[in-house]
Amino acid sequence: MAAAVKRDINKAGWEQSDFPILCETCLGPNPYIRMTKQEYGKTCGTCARPYTVFRWNPGQASGSRFKSTVVCQTCAKVKNICQTCLLDLEYGLPTQVRDTALGLKNSAPTSAVNREYFAQNHDGKDVGADDSRKAASAGKEMLKQLARTDPYYKRNRAQICSFFVKGNCTRGEECPYRHEMPSDGPMAKQNIQDRYHGTSDPVARKILGQHADSQGLKPPEDQSVMSLFLTSLPDNATQESVRVVAVNSLPFLEPSAIRNVVHVAKTRCAFVNFTSRISAERAAEAWANGLDVEGTRLGVRWGKPKKAAPPKPAEEIEV
Repeated sequence: MAAAVKRDINKAGWEQSDFPILCETCLGPNPYIRMTKQEYGKTCGTCARPYTVFRWNPGQASGSRFKSTVVCQTCAKVKNICQTCLLDLEYGLPTQVRDTALGLKNSAPTSAVNREYFAQNHDGKDVGADDSRKAASAGKEMLKQLARTDPYYKRNRAQICSFFVKGNCTRGEECPYRHEMPSDGPMAKQNIQDRYHGTSDPVARKILGQHADSQGLKPPEDQSVMSLFLTSLPDNATQESVRVVAVNSLPFLEPSAIRNVVHVAKTRCAFVNFTSRISAERAAEAWANGLDVEGTRLGVRWGKPKKAAPPKPAEEIEV
């Protein structure tokens, strides 16, 4: 069968596999599960290539739903993620959280023209998140604090019954779906592309925001504050060196997102001013555990709002 596929030019690049790449949570607590395998059953959710689909129930006795793989193994290896939940296999976190902490840039193309070409070039290669070894210690410390080491089987629960939401479900207790009302908000708007590429993932933004708040970097209410204050700079630090480190540690932002860097050598501190509030918030989330500059851990705090100029006294008018 494999030789026939290789000879068919229309099936070149299609993926065949014997076992999926899954995390412990998606596999479930039962060590003896039945898994079905369908070659070229679906197209990958990211590169759109046909791949081998696996389907199983992680825990039928506990009311779990059937799960299946949603991306091919090549795309999963590129990001070092589970084929089903698309979470990092080492830390159990969304790719946006991992890449933000380690300062990694998304290398997978998002356009339909280059996705298949990128996947074919990486097919069969031993790829993964090897750049994490070069990451700063502050980012690794941040991941250790946020890592989810224990399986979370609640994620395998059955989906919400759509008929119950409409008020016309007649199955009652025999319904295999959950009888709950869905919650509104950004958490209900999740998709495969945002989770895989680490862009605008609501789960990742929630995790990063809560961690930044716990580290004393809660965004100030004044929306005009768009600067971060760095302390304990090395003696040989310069304005240009601070800017280079800031740009390299924020690969998900354009270099132009940093308006300027004001270095105060006398007090060994610096102000990093951004062009927008959202860029400053994302930088604060990435630097929640500090910023490493030449082996020195810098302290990071939000800048203070500028004091409003006192009103000018009204001119006296002679009558």
